[in-house]
Amino acid sequence: MNLPPSLSVRGGRLHTGGQDCVALAEKWGTPLYVTDQDRITECYQRYREALTARYPRVSVLFAAKANGNLAILKALAAEGAGADVFSSGELCLALEAGMPPERLLFNGSSKSRGDLSLAVEKGVPVSVDSLDELHQLDACAGDAGKIARIAFRVNPALEVPTHPKIATGLATSKFGIPHGQVPHAYKEALGCRNILPVGLHCHIGSQILDLEPFARAAEVMVRLAGEVTALGVSLEFIDLGGGLGIPYRHEIETAPTQDEYAAAVVPVFKAGVEALGISPELWIEPGRSLVGDSTVLLTRVNSVKQAHKVFVNVDAGFNLLIRPAMYDAYHEVIIANRADAPASGICTVAGPICESGDILAADRRMPRPVQDDLLAVLDAGAYGFAMSSQYNSRPRCAEVLVHAGQAALMRRAETVEDLKAPMRTPPWQK
Repeated sequence: MNLPPSLSVRGGRLHTGGQDCVALAEKWGTPLYVTDQDRITECYQRYREALTARYPRVSVLFAAKANGNLAILKALAAEGAGADVFSSGELCLALEAGMPPERLLFNGSSKSRGDLSLAVEKGVPVSVDSLDELHQLDACAGDAGKIARIAFRVNPALEVPTHPKIATGLATSKFGIPHGQVPHAYKEALGCRNILPVGLHCHIGSQILDLEPFARAAEVMVRLAGEVTALGVSLEFIDLGGGLGIPYRHEIETAPTQDEYAAAVVPVFKAGVEALGISPELWIEPGRSLVGDSTVLLTRVNSVKQAHKVFVNVDAGFNLLIRPAMYDAYHEVIIANRADAPASGICTVAGPICESGDILAADRRMPRPVQDDLLAVLDAGAYGFAMSSQYNSRPRCAEVLVHAGQAALMRRAETVEDLKAPMRTPPWQK
């Protein structure tokens, strides 16, 4: 099997970041997310190097929605990363991690007045999604006696080869301002008393393995940059978003490298801005391609059942990794304690949730698991724990970070007491 770079097999057992997965599961229990910090920083550095080799003014903003653990944000902040944030919670975590407010972008199509006020208070630029939001932000900034720095999020109306639920740049998407309406939006912003338009923003989708859509998006954005600049807007940055995918099916899929991405996108961007006589920063927002293959979800086999097929029942379900149920997403599975054993049959890995859709891996050829085997679900670093829930009143699991030969908790496992902590008894039940 072609393993992600942070994984290896030693003595028949799966290791991540040099740490024995079996030993980690024995120490902290299962289910358990394990993340290799060094793999994340390596991916970030490759983006920086590839982009700055072609254009000197670059910022890499981590898409915090992919994995919002504070320890991961701190690791990226130490490398110089900013963040694309989608909530007040993500904004506060990014600031606590040490990311400067001017290197954040508050994104999203439905921000509350509280969200907008927080962005103004902290000095975080806002990606404005509608004219209604623009005027709400103008009022918030006026109340605070401040100027809000903004970009507008552009809907470039581009078809991209990915799952429909994560294609965000379609003409039918809920995100952004249709590209034909963008000049009018900037005219409106220039007429606001407490707004300073400084950027241009788009995002076309996620898990995209073809570079051509990114180059087309760059073409749309530099064309719009010309129209916006002609209105008198001084663009400090153009944000092309993220979306580069990873190979979840390691035997048959490949993904473009960071260098290949930069080679496809930066020349289009650079030629466009140079022709306009401007030099804005180039911002991008990778998420999955920074953290996706850094993480495994370790889960213990509770039982094996022969029914119309072989069901391997494990202690992790879609409450911890919803991607297979939500997107029909594929994650490879390895028996971590027998990682070099030959495949011997077809099995379906099922979780403990009371839903027939709680299947982590369907009809996989693998060694026949037995009770207490430890399975590793690969490539779980993006939209894994970040999309987890407490469905069925199941406390969420711990997360461990490994780095330079060390391993430590970056989130403790929840308990039933944690489930009850926010709950209150109405007075008539006392």
